[in-house]
Amino acid sequence: MMKLLIVTAVKAFEKEALKLFKTAKINAFSSGAINGFKTDDHENLIDNWFSSSTDNVQSVLFFTFEEQYKIDLLLEQLNEFNKEIESDNPMKAVVLPIERFV
Repeated sequence: MMKLLIVTAVKAFEKEALKLFKTAKINAFSSGAINGFKTDDHENLIDNWFSSSTDNVQSVLFFTFEEQYKIDLLLEQLNEFNKEIESDNPMKAVVLPIERFV
């Protein structure tokens, strides 16, 4: 059964993310540059809309529609990668079911 996999990573980990996709034999995916934001818990991004104090992190987003067994392999490797790095920005992934598609 097909699932939607979404992976985000800071730009510095883009090559490592691509290696994870290759190792899991996920050969078809899309990616795009995104800006990640971190705000203080008490700070509302809307209130700080034009301020430069919000931390902006250059990131990349990957997504693909893939079989569960390949996604499981990628997630295992991603988990191991995150354990080995020293970063406040580990790679993150979510898997969503696909109910219908055209």
